[in-house]
Amino acid sequence: QVQLMESGGGAVEAGRSLRLSCAGTGSTFSWRCMGWFRQAPGKEREGVAGIASDGGTIYADSVKGRFTISKDDAKNMLSLQMHSLKPEDASMYYCAAADSGFRPCRTPALVVGFYEYWGQGTQVTVSS
Repeated sequence: QVQLMESGGGAVEAGRSLRLSCAGTGSTFSWRCMGWFRQAPGKEREGVAGIASDGGTIYADSVKGRFTISKDDAKNMLSLQMHSLKPEDASMYYCAAADSGFRPCRTPALVVGFYEYWGQGTQVTVSS
């Protein structure tokens, strides 16, 4: 199992940047697919970005070119660098880890059911 804890959320003005981090304990990230999701009040949780064990990435269309997902396997850290934030980016952000049975995960997904482990979330607020 892996335990995840997000940090780095906060309140910013539109157009500014934030960097979210997710620290993992209990199991390595190195062979897993990892993802960032977000959920606004009254809305379903949606995938934002995913990263494969070899570093390959995918992004939701709404954040392409503005957000960058990255990981540091040695530190068991996942990050989400967010630039040019918009009011519609305001949400609770969650990191997630998939379980591929110790086999390298080559194809991340932006689907909630793909991931077994979740953090508690960190709030991002964007004012216009």
